Parts: sequence; structure tokens; C-alpha cells
Amino acid sequence: MKKKVEIFTAGCSVCIPIVDLIKNNASDSCEIIIYNLVEQCESKECLSKAVEYGIKSIPAIAVDGKLLSCCQNNGISKEELVKAGVLKN
Repeated sequence: MKKKVEIFTAGCSVCIPIVDLIKNNASDSCEIIIYNLVEQCESKECLSKAVEYGIKSIPAIAVDGKLLSCCQNNGISKEELVKAGVLKN
């Protein structure tokens, strides 16, 4: 079963390297969904998910419906992405 990886971004110079890191190094078992909160999405699903996950800053990543702990306080870390099974070792 694929991991559902949701990336919340603003499409900015801080977010783009994280999006590229995941897209270029993600495990084959990952389904990657990118939500650009600046552009929003027609259904507004991206905004409702950001509220549901309690996202306070971006970029942020949720895996299988749970916001990674690195995205709750200290920012995204490669180690946390590997631990969550998003990136290959």
C-alpha cells in the first residue's frame, strides 16, 4: 500500500527545495500530493486539510493523514522524512 504524502507549500524559495527533495528522492511506495496554499485549489480541500492538520507554517508535510512532528515545531528535517518512510536511506 502506498504512503500518502501531502506537501503544503507556498511555491516560494523556501518551499521549492523541500518539494524537489521529496519529488526527486521519494520512495516508490509514496503517492505525492502537492498543495500550493497561495494558488489554492478549486475544491478548497488544500485549505481545509491545512486547518485539519493544524499547520501553522509552511512548508509542511503530512504522511498518511498525520502531520510530521518536524513540521509541528522545528521545520522539516531530512532525518524525519527518512524515518517516516518518505525518503530512501
